[in-house]
Formats: sequence, structure tokens, C-alpha cells
Amino acid sequence: MLWRAQIVGVDALMLYFGDRIDEKLSPLILEAKHRLQSGLAERLVEVVPSYTSLYLQYDLLRDDYASFLAAVEHCLRSLDVDSADKVAGAIKYIPVYYSQESGPDLGNLAQRHGLAVEEVIALHTSKIYVTFAIGFTPGFAFLGQVDARIATPRISTPRTKVPMGSVGIADTQTGIYPSVTPGGWNLIGRTPLLMFDAARSAPAFLQVGDRVQFKAIDRETYLQQGGML
Repeated sequence: MLWRAQIVGVDALMLYFGDRIDEKLSPLILEAKHRLQSGLAERLVEVVPSYTSLYLQYDLLRDDYASFLAAVEHCLRSLDVDSADKVAGAIKYIPVYYSQESGPDLGNLAQRHGLAVEEVIALHTSKIYVTFAIGFTPGFAFLGQVDARIATPRISTPRTKVPMGSVGIADTQTGIYPSVTPGGWNLIGRTPLLMFDAARSAPAFLQVGDRVQFKAIDRETYLQQGGML
């Protein structure tokens, strides 16, 4: 079996597919989510995918743990790596203005790794990232994994106010601040895209399973697209 179940509440269980961040787990978890939503429908109250797990909440008026787990096992009985590999989230392209003006840690990060700023930008934009999880603040997507040559620990003293749209790196992950919040990621640029809007039918621009690629834009394009400095 590719997963194990654990009770995490009177009406909830967690399915674990691994014990460490792995890009190969994302399509497997996404496929399991799709199968359960399709096969269990109204028996599910909530489904939340994350790095290595899938949180399931069920309706106690319809199920107990044993009956619900049996239904889950039925839905996932043919789940395998090959079938999951066929499921891939949409690729979403995110424009980023990379500069010391928009990303105050860009120069320090480049120097730390013995790279030119242009090399950092090239490495950051060359990969297609997987959206592992949404959390911390509404719409904040944890993306991975960055090239090892630019993987960088969080800054020692977090900022009290990170500008909306800031793109950062923390260890092996990269992400975008959807609103003005405190934060300790290394800021390397900024996107003009609105990453979270409560008025939209899907407020968060990114969903778990989405694939993301960053595209470098210049200052003028950034401002034309609604970016703020």
C-alpha cells in the first residue's frame, strides 16, 4: 500500500504517503484527492492536501471511522505511481521583476553562493516548481524545490513587513507573499500578479498540485502590469 491512515480527530483521519518532501509525491496525493472527491462526494466534509499527506474530514451522521476507512480503501485500491504520474497540475507562469529594488536579498544571496545576480535569476526561472501546500497566510504557496545552488536558509532576523508580491527563497523552497505580512524568506524579486483575492471564485491564484514557472520581466513591464514599488 502506498499510504497509511492515522486518526487525527473524532471525525478526521490523515493519509500519509511519505515522510519527507518529495516532488514525486505531489501527483500521487493529487490523484488520491481526485479519486476520493469523486468516489465519496457528499461523505467528505473537507479534503486538504499537503507535502506528504492528505487530511480527510467525514460526516459523523453518515459514517464512523471503520466504514469511512473502508470506503477510502475502496477508492484508492488501484492507486499506483504509474497512474498518478499521468495527473499533473496546470503550469502557471508568474512574471517577476528581479532586482535589488524589488528583492533586497538578491545581491547577498548571489554573493553567498559565489554567483552573479544574473545566474541566480537564471537558476530560479529555469525550473518548473510544484505547489506542495497552501498556508501561513491565505494564498501563500510553498513551491519546490529550488536548484541546490541557490537553496538558502531563512534570514536571521525576519522582517516585520514584507511587501505584497515579494518572491522569496527559504531553504529548498520558494514562494510568493500574497499580502503584506512579517516574513523571514530571502527576497529576490516581486510579481505584479495578485496572488489572493477574496472576491474571486477561486481566491488563491495557486492550488496544491499546480506547476509554476517564473519569468523575468523588467521594471517598466512590472509597473505596467500593476506592480508597486
